[in-house]
Amino acid sequence: MTTDTPTADLTDDHAFAVWAAEQAGARLLEVRAQGLEGRELKNAGDAAAQELLARLLDEHRPEDNVLSEEARDDKSRLTASRVWIIDPLDGTREFSEPPRDDWAVHVALWQDGQLTAGAVAQPALGETFSTAAPRQVPARTSERPRIAVSRSRPPAFVESLAQQLGADLVPMGSAGVKVMSVVRDVADAYVHAGGQYEWDNAAPVAVARAAGLFCSRVDGSELVYNKDDVSLPDLIVCRPELADEIVAFVRSHGTD
Repeated sequence: MTTDTPTADLTDDHAFAVWAAEQAGARLLEVRAQGLEGRELKNAGDAAAQELLARLLDEHRPEDNVLSEEARDDKSRLTASRVWIIDPLDGTREFSEPPRDDWAVHVALWQDGQLTAGAVAQPALGETFSTAAPRQVPARTSERPRIAVSRSRPPAFVESLAQQLGADLVPMGSAGVKVMSVVRDVADAYVHAGGQYEWDNAAPVAVARAAGLFCSRVDGSELVYNKDDVSLPDLIVCRPELADEIVAFVRSHGTD
């Protein structure tokens, strides 16, 4: 497979993140069209997207380090000033269930302690959300707040939070899709404490922050990336006006 000739200035990190995520997304759509099913489709998607992103990064950002869900963790990244944090296929289960569109590709750049660029492509939706052209979240269109949750295992504490806020739960797949649902005004918050890793939310958080959303750990503390331990188990992404009430609820009630 050959990649499309880029039309953007790939020396720009924001433009490169978008292009790379969209190239991987296009490759995943090709894999999905091959007639594979179940575990075979999941494995093929993971492998194809990882291979393509690794190749693009090696070609266009050869001096940078990479942290990926689908590759060995090279600890030299811990002393690097630039690290790309990628999830080649976020929402593998949803990807393996055509025609579901709630899966994504994550490409983020961490530089000198901060997330500086990011893109989340939702190929089956035909959209990419990024720091290259940040969306400004529109005024809320729903009467009641909406909280994005896992479609298979919504945590009990989020159900209690929804009661406190008078909110509705909106089930969907993929961590990145849940964060983008707040950017898209499909949901107003995503609150998670069931365990994630840096690649699950680095790109979504970069995009959400650029859109003006509140992002933190569930106790309100900062999200820190490029750590030795890549576990980042909990997350809040929400409209700024909901942040204080959500953080206060979690601090008071916990996540058990």
